[in-house]
Amino acid sequence: FKGFILALMSSGFIRASFIIKKKGLRRAAVVDQLFVHYGGHAYLLEPLWWLGLITVIVGEIPNFTAYAFSPAVLVTPLRALSIIFRAVLAHFTLKEMLPKLGVLGCVVCIASSVKIVIHVPLEHLITSVRKVWDQVAFLLYVGSIIVLVFILVLPFAPQYGHTIVLVLTGMFSLMDSLKQSSAIL
Repeated sequence: FKGFILALMSSGFIRASFIIKKKGLRRAAVVDQLFVHYGGHAYLLEPLWWLGLITVIVGEIPNFTAYAFSPAVLVTPLRALSIIFRAVLAHFTLKEMLPKLGVLGCVVCIASSVKIVIHVPLEHLITSVRKVWDQVAFLLYVGSIIVLVFILVLPFAPQYGHTIVLVLTGMFSLMDSLKQSSAIL
């Protein structure tokens, strides 16, 4: 139960941080519209953006803590609820419209999370580092993720990172998968 509550708290904080940061970016854009839109850093002078950054850091703390109290198969799907928090907050605070398919997606996300939470399987605990080293598949996974991230960071990010969103998205997604899989242990 503690892990469940911590995961929900984490989702709320993390998605609220995106709303706060977006408001900070909008304020910075009003002050210096060209500077922000063409790769400037005026948002760094905006206190609201910094508050959003601090909020995301505070939101990650309960997420990591939740893994200590609950199995990863419970905590990780609950992060999907953060999408719903963000959609609702964006609707009310930023006046962004949520289309009918977006509402349907939120309903499917809630139903899926509830189904996973209800049917969480028992977890086999790893009690020593030696057991981790004995898991060849996990070590191959970690190694391949590290290699892929370096491939994206070194040759592709400098050349294509500003124009092709998949390069940066791929790097962050791979690193997040590594973080999530290490939290399982």
